[in-house]
Amino acid sequence: MDKFIVDCIESGAFPGAVLLIAKDGYVVYHKAFGFSMLIPDRQVMRLDTIFDLASITKSVVAAASTMILVERGLLRIDDPVCKFLPDFTGDGKDEVTIKHLLTHTSGLPAWKPFYTEASSREEIFNLALRTPLEQKPGEAVVYSDVGFIILTKIIEELCEARIDEFASKEIFMPLGMKDTMYNPPAELKERIAATEYCKFREKVIWGEVHDENAWRMSGVSGHAGLFSTASDLAVFAQMMLNLGAYGEVRILSPRSVKLMTMSHTSNLGEARGLGWDVKSGKASCGDLFSDKSFGHTGFTGTSLWVDPEAQMFVIFLTNRVHPTRENTAIIDVRPRLHNVIAASLVR
Repeated sequence: MDKFIVDCIESGAFPGAVLLIAKDGYVVYHKAFGFSMLIPDRQVMRLDTIFDLASITKSVVAAASTMILVERGLLRIDDPVCKFLPDFTGDGKDEVTIKHLLTHTSGLPAWKPFYTEASSREEIFNLALRTPLEQKPGEAVVYSDVGFIILTKIIEELCEARIDEFASKEIFMPLGMKDTMYNPPAELKERIAATEYCKFREKVIWGEVHDENAWRMSGVSGHAGLFSTASDLAVFAQMMLNLGAYGEVRILSPRSVKLMTMSHTSNLGEARGLGWDVKSGKASCGDLFSDKSFGHTGFTGTSLWVDPEAQMFVIFLTNRVHPTRENTAIIDVRPRLHNVIAASLVR
């Protein structure tokens, strides 16, 4: 595995990486490679480097928070969005449910550059609510940041707190995930992996969220914005493997974890759980993970895959967008790496 990752770095697939593998409740591999920053200065990657997780935020924060609210009787996944957000109505929107948002089947577009029009979180929420559907709900899987921005608003309305505060109180603090947060403070900057040179912000993004819409939302959303380490993510992943519990702490019920991590969209040609990707033909976990595997990737070069059948998980964190998002080699690297890992842990 070491040679595989070193070869990837030397070929320019990404500047650096942290890889953590756990099997049967134990971390069996945890190494750092390459650099967390190339420009304007070179910084060596560390085991405790903090990464902008990008869309892994959807699984760790938005999906988990939604299911906590389900367990508290505050919503059902088949509730219509307009029940909580009355402005989300008309032109088919009344048919969109929480489940549609979680499975990316709402009919909303994949992405909109709200940050170019809005100057606050509330303005982005309003723009998202006014975004027209592009197809009928439930007819196709279209991965949608817009849907998770709307889901963020629902979560915040129901828990009467900002989503970062809710996640910290209900997920991160109970699990002891001390290096998991939105908007990391300045004193942690040296530990953070740099991302892209942003033309809009005219600087290399380092220590603040890469996603432009999340940045405009004061760095806090359910679609992106979370920062964490491989070690902290390992705690979350083990909690999911344990069907909602870690040590003496229970975050979710076993029924919730099972519901989240099963496919709800197999009839649409793509396997999506509730805020999770479920293994299908072209999954980034490769060919050798079991069909019960679930995970998520992040645009910045991050990924988390869990295989309940093998009782293992793989956390692969890179800064592949540094210094430019034009580098897409990670798409080819991820499944091949996971094949190497799965084969090596068969014994």
